[in-house]
Amino acid sequence: MTADHRESVDDNRRRWLIATSVAGGIAGVATLVPFVDSFAPSERAKAAGAPVNADISNLRSGEMMTVAWRGMPVFLVNRTDRMLADVVTADPMVADPATRHPFSMPLPNYCRNEYRSRSDHRNLLVVVGVCTHLGCTPGARFQEGPQSSLPDNWPGGFLCPCHGSTYDLAGRVFRNKPAPQNLDVPRFIFTSPTSVSIGRDEQGEA
Repeated sequence: MTADHRESVDDNRRRWLIATSVAGGIAGVATLVPFVDSFAPSERAKAAGAPVNADISNLRSGEMMTVAWRGMPVFLVNRTDRMLADVVTADPMVADPATRHPFSMPLPNYCRNEYRSRSDHRNLLVVVGVCTHLGCTPGARFQEGPQSSLPDNWPGGFLCPCHGSTYDLAGRVFRNKPAPQNLDVPRFIFTSPTSVSIGRDEQGEA
């Protein structure tokens, strides 16, 4: 084989290798784009985190309603004056009365008070109904006094059916219970006297 022929073969081989590499790179990019797109949240997932509106026009004094937000139950309790007094009674019994150690979300500044509610609507409690122990849903036990699975001095609140954790009528966990922290208070805002938007406030969406 002559030197000129050998050089021509080497040039052809180089061109083939370059073309193959470029084609492979393009194919790699073509397969990568759909794969990366699969990590983008779906519209359904985005909607799951969107704020939800709760109509409280039929929520009578002393009653509770539940709405779903981000796949979690959110309790809205229209507390009576007696129930607000029960919150004060529970102060020395709860583990973290001022919620200095929140669970999974910071306590909104406007709820940094004894009742963990907005000062202009202090009767309305808004809490995520997920026990901070293992994620069960506590049940309402608003009646005061001795009853099954509760102490004789029970001031009213919530009882988790899974392992017996108890919370007062502000969603604060009682001392010496499996649950380590208070129920979360989500960001919320009144959009009218009878409507509450959960998952957003004056600062925007949560």
